[in-house]
Amino acid sequence: MSNIKSELLGKIKDKSATVGIVGLGYVGLPLAVEFAKAGYRTIGFDVQAKKVNAVNSGRNYIGDIVGDTLKNMVDGGRLSATSDFAFIKKVDAVCICVPTPLDKYQQPDISYVKGSTESVAEYVHNGMVIILESTTYPGTTEELLKPILEKGGLKCGEDFYLAFSPERVDPGNKQYKTKNTPKVVGGIGGDSTEVAAALYRSVLAGGVYEVSSPAVAEMEKLLENTYRNINIGLANEMAIICHRMGINVWEVIEAAKTKPYGFQAFYPGPGLGGHCIPLDPFYLAWKAREFDYHTRLIETSGEINTGMPEYVVQRAATVLNRDKKSLNGSKVLVLGVAYKADIDDYRESPALNVIDLLLKQGADTIYYDPFIPEYRHKGKVHTGAKELTDEMLKQSDIVVICTAHSCFDYGKIGKLSQEVFDTRNAMKDVKDRSNIELL
Repeated sequence: MSNIKSELLGKIKDKSATVGIVGLGYVGLPLAVEFAKAGYRTIGFDVQAKKVNAVNSGRNYIGDIVGDTLKNMVDGGRLSATSDFAFIKKVDAVCICVPTPLDKYQQPDISYVKGSTESVAEYVHNGMVIILESTTYPGTTEELLKPILEKGGLKCGEDFYLAFSPERVDPGNKQYKTKNTPKVVGGIGGDSTEVAAALYRSVLAGGVYEVSSPAVAEMEKLLENTYRNINIGLANEMAIICHRMGINVWEVIEAAKTKPYGFQAFYPGPGLGGHCIPLDPFYLAWKAREFDYHTRLIETSGEINTGMPEYVVQRAATVLNRDKKSLNGSKVLVLGVAYKADIDDYRESPALNVIDLLLKQGADTIYYDPFIPEYRHKGKVHTGAKELTDEMLKQSDIVVICTAHSCFDYGKIGKLSQEVFDTRNAMKDVKDRSNIELL
């Protein structure tokens, strides 16, 4: 065993290693708190001064972290944040947790990963382990990160270790958090994998599964989310077919769920949202083209899911038409803009596109979401109603439920609204269904 490897494993074992987390968002901040709770001195790095200041004052801005836990770690000196990457000199392990969005051409935008790696590379030193957690295409760790980190003369596998371990954050999940979700780790060489796995095992309780390379770990994350993307696409297509046949798709799914094997329930909705599922299949499709392969199934499901906001607006217009009203000029109330229930995250939320399409059709559109008082989309700031009043429900020609927040009083919504278009089956327990249209 090399001296560098044994020293690093020793620091991990006795928790004397200093850990750096690059990117303090939904992935990075929970991870930083877990490292600090486990006893590591932890430094968070972020280019946004607002996040750095919030962390250093112990103020939580991520729903999945208990505010007191963050504050206790900061007050105890275990966790701090900075925008100065020179502190990488003091760090033994770095986890890069920055966004990997798509550009306007639906191609991978890895500028955040590249920029963060370049910042780390300025101060990379002997005896470090660097782990990328950002979801990306297979080959990123070896083809992009490794050359950048080796520019200064240090060699991967000899002077420092490099691995990929995909984040598996699911905002709002009551059962699985950062602490108890299993981890997959693939390093460049066996030593990198061993060191990175040891680091996560010293903190997390969900177990660590080692794979043979970063590319395998990168691909398995894309498989996870492409699997969900495709099955949600199937559920959405089933919803369209069932509506034309006069069949309740939600009842169909509940019936199918009774089979104890060979079926997993996925549900239709106004489209896909979140930081992974709508984006990751594009990473795989983009990379596959390099190998002369066209991902037909993946791209077809993407087309179905992308088209759901337009389908929702068309269905809402049909409901209004039955009442001899046009969408143009009608008062439309959209309930929920978060991409899933009971969270404040609206990244890639289909509700944003639903609202845009309603506005383009001339509908007098307002929204209410208790978790998101305002949001920015395509350069514009949208401000929601401050509260959901009886008058708002009564005066709206149609209420469109895009997010099934548990705090909504669905009985009252059904009672006071003229028409309700429920895209989430949120009104399933409401007895009087005479004014409820189900997706």
